[in-house]
Amino acid sequence: MEVAPLDIPLHVPFGIAGGAQPMANNVLVSLELADGTRGYGEAAPLPPYNGETQAQAIAALSAGRARVTDREFAEWRQLASTLQPARSSGSAQCAFEMALLDACARQRGEPLWKFFGGAGTTVETDMTVTTGTAAEAAEAARAIRARGIRMIKVKVGGKAGAAADLERIAAIHEVAPDAPLILDGNAGVTRDDARALAAGLRRLGITPALLEQWLAKNDLEGMRALAEETRWPVAADESVTSAADARRVVEMRAAQVINIKLMKAGVAAALDIVEVARAHGLGLMIGGNVESILAMTTSACFAAGLGGFTFADLDTPLFLAMNPFAGGYRMKGGEISVAHIAAGHGVTPK
Repeated sequence: MEVAPLDIPLHVPFGIAGGAQPMANNVLVSLELADGTRGYGEAAPLPPYNGETQAQAIAALSAGRARVTDREFAEWRQLASTLQPARSSGSAQCAFEMALLDACARQRGEPLWKFFGGAGTTVETDMTVTTGTAAEAAEAARAIRARGIRMIKVKVGGKAGAAADLERIAAIHEVAPDAPLILDGNAGVTRDDARALAAGLRRLGITPALLEQWLAKNDLEGMRALAEETRWPVAADESVTSAADARRVVEMRAAQVINIKLMKAGVAAALDIVEVARAHGLGLMIGGNVESILAMTTSACFAAGLGGFTFADLDTPLFLAMNPFAGGYRMKGGEISVAHIAAGHGVTPK
């Protein structure tokens, strides 16, 4: 297993409630099986999202290399569980599992979308309007609609406050009045600002398609109240990084949708969360951090292959100023297709 920094510049900084990231400071994992088959994985730590850094991901992968090298295995989950006994880095765990599954699927000549169930080969993604001014939001919305993307995700929360967010949302709505809006707070909206945002949206006549993790990740009671008071669907993102977290959301009736991100804790953990969500009738969303086409294609294979994902947020390759890879999903408007992928996730370094 080889581990290397993967630094990719962005067109503009990617801003969320917790801060902005000017560059994707990711990690590339290359894994080789005994017969020479290679698989590739990507870690995409995002400090403003959960505090995880590139250095932490590299350290976790480097420390785990000796535990996985020259190991025979019959089941991928068993080997994956030995990488990080303490799971110090979710994105590192994801990168290893991604590379391992890619290698195994390439060895068998099977695409990952089929490995995950073969339910389908397409998902419809939104595109994100990051934090900034109302004028910048309107310009971004015009560009999104010019791409033929139907659904728009808007980052809200943070220091700007509810009034500034409402001004941005109104500007977007004016440009794209028919676009379904996902409003993503990244756990950076206070209860007071949440009430102000909801009231302001009603005054504007805007009904969001989804309120994604407005409140702090541990405020499940507040999330439940938000859904009950607004009667708008609420998605849990930062609140759910494990099946146990998903069960707590179910018990508290805190959300109607769970955002699955492979970067939170890896592919195996994501499969466990999906199982809990489906067992209790919760909707599914697939998302990610600031990821290249490699990780985003894996997530597209995951969601399309499993099926049943109502929301998809797999747009970050569009924010990157360069693409160091060949292959990956194909996009027409908002539709992402993985049907052409013949083996693994189909992405290789150039």
